[in-house]
Amino acid sequence: LASTFSMQGDLPGARVLQEKVLEVRRRVLDEEHPGMLASMYNLALTLKDQGDLPGARVLQEKVLEIRRRVQGEEHPDTLASMNNLAITLCKQSDFPGARALQEKALVILRRVLGKEHPYTLTSMNNLALTLWQMNEYLPALQLMQSAAEGRARVLGPDHPDTLSSKGHLEQMQATHPHHQPTQPPPTKGASHD
Repeated sequence: LASTFSMQGDLPGARVLQEKVLEVRRRVLDEEHPGMLASMYNLALTLKDQGDLPGARVLQEKVLEIRRRVQGEEHPDTLASMNNLAITLCKQSDFPGARALQEKALVILRRVLGKEHPYTLTSMNNLALTLWQMNEYLPALQLMQSAAEGRARVLGPDHPDTLSSKGHLEQMQATHPHHQPTQPPPTKGASHD
């Protein structure tokens, strides 16, 4: 029901239900139980969407710590937790913290899923945006170029993710210090995928 509320845009309603579920699960389940982790993860996403970044970050850090310990670094749920925490850190302008998580996730994704898996390409896209925010223009451009080209090959040239990477790349190229600016740079709130 909480996910329905969330999909309908009723984040306060979703949050109330998720907090109640989490409260009950804390009484009856071990913190490492998959249901408990799912409840914490979902509540963190709702908190992030509501703008409660500190609250989301606390839950996301806890979920990531448990998933690393129980499921391991290479588990898809652990990698998803790393990605979501990195997005929260970016929204808090903690770009060094986000970068560390994104670089670690990208290394694992390349090794486990391959260089052109859609999750790997999304990770590349997100890390490129973070690097751009840190004024590391050349590495950001190179990584976004690779993400855009990979997405075009894997997903097709008209896929929304491909178009997103291409759009970011065009903005980066237009505003790179060695290019003549024609468009504003990706904003601090540039949407990570």
